[in-house]
Amino acid sequence: MKETSFIEQNKKKWNRFEQLYDSKSNDPEELSDLYMDITDDLSYAQTFYKRRTVRVYLNQLAQKVYTGVHKQKGESFKKFITVWKTSLPLEIYRSRKSLLFALIAFMVYVAIGVVTTHLDPDFARVVLGDRYVDMTLENIQNGNPLAVYHEETTDGQMAMFVRITTNNLQVAFLTFFVGFFFTVGTHIMMFYNGVMLGTFQYWFQTKGLLITSFLGIWIHGAFEISAIVLAGGAGITAGNGLLFPGSYTRLQSLQLSTKRGLKIMLSLVPFIIAAGFLESFVTANYQDLPNWSKWAIILLSFGLILFFYVFYPMYVARKHPELIHKEEVGHFKEKSKVDFSKIRAIGEVLADSFKLYRTQFGKFMKISFLMIFPLMIGMALLQDFNHYQAQQTEYWYDWMSQLEFMVGYGFKNLQDLLVFLCWTFIFTLIFSATLWSVKSSDEVFSWKSYFQYVGKRGFGIWVANIFLCAVCVVMFLIPIDFVVLTFILAATIVPFFFLNAAAVGLDSESFGKRYGRGFKYSMQHYGKSLVLLLILIPLIALMMQPIASVFSIHSTWTNEPQIMSDFLDLAAGFVKRIAQLFTDDYMIWSNGLRQLVYLVCILAIMPLIIIVMSLGYYSELEKTEANGLRKAFEKFGKRSRSYETPADFE
Repeated sequence: MKETSFIEQNKKKWNRFEQLYDSKSNDPEELSDLYMDITDDLSYAQTFYKRRTVRVYLNQLAQKVYTGVHKQKGESFKKFITVWKTSLPLEIYRSRKSLLFALIAFMVYVAIGVVTTHLDPDFARVVLGDRYVDMTLENIQNGNPLAVYHEETTDGQMAMFVRITTNNLQVAFLTFFVGFFFTVGTHIMMFYNGVMLGTFQYWFQTKGLLITSFLGIWIHGAFEISAIVLAGGAGITAGNGLLFPGSYTRLQSLQLSTKRGLKIMLSLVPFIIAAGFLESFVTANYQDLPNWSKWAIILLSFGLILFFYVFYPMYVARKHPELIHKEEVGHFKEKSKVDFSKIRAIGEVLADSFKLYRTQFGKFMKISFLMIFPLMIGMALLQDFNHYQAQQTEYWYDWMSQLEFMVGYGFKNLQDLLVFLCWTFIFTLIFSATLWSVKSSDEVFSWKSYFQYVGKRGFGIWVANIFLCAVCVVMFLIPIDFVVLTFILAATIVPFFFLNAAAVGLDSESFGKRYGRGFKYSMQHYGKSLVLLLILIPLIALMMQPIASVFSIHSTWTNEPQIMSDFLDLAAGFVKRIAQLFTDDYMIWSNGLRQLVYLVCILAIMPLIIIVMSLGYYSELEKTEANGLRKAFEKFGKRSRSYETPADFE
């Protein structure tokens, strides 16, 4: 059939579709029928009119039909009920091994607290703190062992409810999120809470008040402790994605497992809120309640947990056995190349930076953890011995003080100066690993290629970063009282040479030209660099919050963080209390853990900033030399409106 006859025969049907699609009251059934007809026409056109405009037109129509047929409908209340009735219980059933493992692990940690307190009654002071133990002893003498709950209502029961619920939500979600790190973080959180619970309960047993404390605490503890255990199981479910990726990449497996664990976490929110309500309005008045009512609340609470997380998932699994092993298939985007010959807006720089960070993560992290991380630990240990006495203190701005010790910014002696010089070379290695990964983004990993790159570009990158190092020194020499002003000044000065290292590491000209381009492009990119820094700094601070927040501020070693606690505060505090049993230099171990986490954070954060520098450099390079535009001009005239050419598929 001739193309003109084919068009005449079907154009009414195609026009009908366009009218129907543009209409707000379109009929899905008619769209479905059109889908069958138009896909048949498209198949015919692909066979006989492969390089004609009609094939392109029909392809566009078919895409519109597909969109109309598969249009996503709004979530309804019925869908919400279905999730809680079927989907969520099945997800809990699939994760039953992780949840059971979390329960067993938590019980072991509780037993550790019980046994340790039995062997050493003073262990309660280590775990619970002298202040809490002394206060409780005084309350026992006054005939009200759990008076602490009544005292917390002095600001009002509603304020207590909000404060307790917020804290419980933070602990539960922190227990879940730190499971991403091969489930280690989740076990640390469960160990911390399990040992505390075992110690707490057995300490009351030694005072002959086990039942009294049980009936008071577990009114809200049934929901609260169960939520911690279940959050641990959700964290283990998420972390297993990294440990057992199966046929997916580790990142893809982590995305799927995180989604499964997050569903369980969201189901815990009502129970955590209920625990906060019970603690604020019921436990606070436990002495006024008869024992039978306390037992009823505790048994009912445990019964609800068992029903929703054990019995009902088993029932749904038996009712829908065909859905148990139905594996969720992830929709992952194929890895796409980042076009370096492109002028990017600020949003595009950030979006492509995260994309490039994800695709090149394995390359620069392999270098970082196998070669750079051991050097960083060595420098940190050397500085700990150099400032041994100073490291026996917990500092107000802990993260800043520890960086000062590790990197040598304090310049207390000659060793600090030498250590700082060594750190400049360590940072050069981090820059080199990241810039090499960007430059060789299309190549497979090769140690030989990396070392050749460092040999050619390493010294130049070190020289290019001298100004950045100078700004860092000034920042840490300014008194801590001016920390906000210091960061504002740094953010305005750094953009003047923000692209220097990227220019030296990525350009192919002589060193002099590369170095000159670094200053030139940094000046041209100043406004964007400033905005990018003002976006990146808060974004990084927010990303660090669950692990090691820069807002976690202390006054003395006996106080909790004054603003907000994080996983590192809990872990370091627990290490400090345990080390206190064995040595007088217990703060060394606590600060050592903090330093280790800060070093990992440096290795994780710096490559992202360096990639932002790299894309900023390529953007300014394209503005100046227009290499991408030249490539586009090479294709000029090779495309046709009627026929497809190889250029259309590039």
